[in-house]
Amino acid sequence: MAGAAPPSPTSDAAAVVAHLQTLASADNRAGMAQFGIATETAFGIPNAVLRPLARTIGRDQARALALWQSGWREARLLACFTAEPKKVTAAQARDWAKDFTSWEVVDHAAALFVEAGLAGELVPEFAKDGREFVRRAGFAMIAWAAVHLKKEPDTGFLAWLELVERHAHDERNFVKKAVSWALRQTGKRSLFLHEAALAVAQRLAAADDRARRWVGKDALRELSAQKTLDRLRQKTRQPAR
Repeated sequence: MAGAAPPSPTSDAAAVVAHLQTLASADNRAGMAQFGIATETAFGIPNAVLRPLARTIGRDQARALALWQSGWREARLLACFTAEPKKVTAAQARDWAKDFTSWEVVDHAAALFVEAGLAGELVPEFAKDGREFVRRAGFAMIAWAAVHLKKEPDTGFLAWLELVERHAHDERNFVKKAVSWALRQTGKRSLFLHEAALAVAQRLAAADDRARRWVGKDALRELSAQKTLDRLRQKTRQPAR
């Protein structure tokens, strides 16, 4: 829609989607598909454009819910970027999870759910869910939490390592990559968790099951790297602030 006005903080979801339509690119859609991004409902707008747009329109929970309901990839990413974390509920997360069809949207939704303080409730639930992208969300949440929930005690992540080991058998590509991501990020959080995560990775790498071996070896490459150990030791030596 060539005449659509640029969005502002007062724009509703329909106006935002109308603007997104003006930015559509078939070439970008084709490129995204090569990275496994679902493009059936995509305009082909890169995140480098969506992130500044999210900052322009600001956070608005009602609009974020409406953007999600539109079904468009870019609108759903903007929903993740502009929802109000304090207003995001577990019920909303479960409702959005029913629509998960692409790893990219899943990972950004997982980041929002972590920021909303829902990881403790949803990680075990999503990890055991048989749906591919819902299970991925559970492990993506572990990865995000390991990096961003800096005040959480490390001991809480040990139970999540048990989930990693329990579900590492899942052969589905987008699940096993998320399981490895969760294992690696947990192991890089602290020297305490590195020891536990490294032990999990070693057990998985030696397993008879192909998927478990893949996860274990993939995680071991990073967890056993000297630069990983050096960074963790330096982090441990840094004075508390």
